[in-house]
Amino acid sequence: MTVAPIRTGTVPYIAPWSGEAASAASVTGTAAGGVAFVFESPQDRDSFGVLWNSRGDARGEGEPEYANVHPQRQREVMQELLCQVCGGRADQDDRGALWLLEDNRADWHGWPNDLLTTHPPVCLPCAGQAARGCPHLRRGSVAVRVGSSEVCAVYGRRYALVGRRLIRGDYDVVSYTSPNVRWVVAGQLVRSLADCTIVDLQAELGGRT
Repeated sequence: MTVAPIRTGTVPYIAPWSGEAASAASVTGTAAGGVAFVFESPQDRDSFGVLWNSRGDARGEGEPEYANVHPQRQREVMQELLCQVCGGRADQDDRGALWLLEDNRADWHGWPNDLLTTHPPVCLPCAGQAARGCPHLRRGSVAVRVGSSEVCAVYGRRYALVGRRLIRGDYDVVSYTSPNVRWVVAGQLVRSLADCTIVDLQAELGGRT
């Protein structure tokens, strides 16, 4: 659920910077059931009505925070199928959009079909950089063409109302169809992957390095 430096001098588009202040909004429970910010604006919720965390928009100011993800930019690239590294269009062909995933093919037969991921797709030049320079991908990665993907859930902190006390819970993936999504302050958008084809990244790159 975090990002990592792709190579020296490259900061992924979805990484926040120290100059982008995190929201300090107070969370409260509502009489209707769910969470809200004490001083909430319409921009604090997405089209499904889910409450979202936020940070300032000052990309490039201060130092990159590779251990975190900028909520608005991650949501943007996941909604629009943009590259998580450069923010441009993710690569697409007749087999689908290009994703670069950790190699977890042993997890189940047919992986990564039905995988839920917070990691956005990539463009071809950035895929090559990421495969070489991203620490967790260097341990083993797979290039995948995804023919179909659906925005289906959010990743965020769950809350619960115990009596009149709002209890802060763990971070979790919660489906948009679950009633529990009303009790989440989201930080990342989740897509489900389907119609997947594992491909040879070097062949996709056409010999580019």
